[in-house]
Amino acid sequence: MTQEAYDARTSLKGYGHPRYWITWLALGLFVLVAHLPWVVSRKLGEWLGALLFHLASSRREIARVNVKLCFPELSEPEQERLVRDILRNVGLSFVETAIALWGPDQKFKNCYTLKGLDILHRLQNEGRGVLLLGGHYSTLDVAGRIMGLNIECDMIYRVDRNPLLAAAMARARETYSGVTIPRDEVRQLVKNLRKGHRIWYAPDQDYGVQNTVFAPFFGIQAATVTATARMAQMGRAAVVPFEHYRDAQGVYHVELKEPLENFPCGDDVADASAVNAVVESVVQRHPEQYLWVHRRFKTRPEGEASPYPPRRKKSRSKK
Repeated sequence: MTQEAYDARTSLKGYGHPRYWITWLALGLFVLVAHLPWVVSRKLGEWLGALLFHLASSRREIARVNVKLCFPELSEPEQERLVRDILRNVGLSFVETAIALWGPDQKFKNCYTLKGLDILHRLQNEGRGVLLLGGHYSTLDVAGRIMGLNIECDMIYRVDRNPLLAAAMARARETYSGVTIPRDEVRQLVKNLRKGHRIWYAPDQDYGVQNTVFAPFFGIQAATVTATARMAQMGRAAVVPFEHYRDAQGVYHVELKEPLENFPCGDDVADASAVNAVVESVVQRHPEQYLWVHRRFKTRPEGEASPYPPRRKKSRSKK
């Protein structure tokens, strides 16, 4: 993809139609939230999370199923407390994303730690690209902003169905990162890796049966993309585990680990299992900060039923 195409993809021109007015209003609110004091924005996020617990019933039930599957050792009251904490962190993530995308650099002064940059510098000196192996932790965009304050990284992302929102978020991310690459732009991704770029990637969601294998995640066979190994191989890149979380004092911690050894090994299941093990190790330490509101186990081996309640069909008004 050319730089001109990237510019066109992040352009905010041509969205004057009334159907985009609500999105423009939402973007204005995000920018406003991004400039609130941290203490106020966090309270707002916690309030939003409490509201989501009561109103977002489908997401709450998905989180309950995931917690029951992955943390069977917890009692029912403990599982319910964890579900509440998960929704609270989802609320916080909305606010933190706004701050990460549109807040001033000053907001991040003295509120984070960053370890492992020496690993990236060493790999850069070796002329190697880096695939930063992350996950859908609730501090995702905050970690991206922190990385952007210290080193340039490209980002892979899933294009939102709302084109204005997708353009606004990609445009904001490119103000502090490298380029943002849509998930299906494999050629651009491989090209950038071969140039020695560092690219953030989170392969921990269920994208169906295509280009996936079943590999264990919290002891459950989970549909896991094989793209991590493919991209590392084609891009001749090192795969560096990348984790981040928020502590009780509101300080963000970002840490880069040594590259995975013998990866890819050529065995799709073994490679996918290694990827899941990296994500699981982070989630085990901070389970409330993982986005358990997604149907991580919706794709099942043949003959096995989905553990989630069926999706509610939208009612259509009669003509």
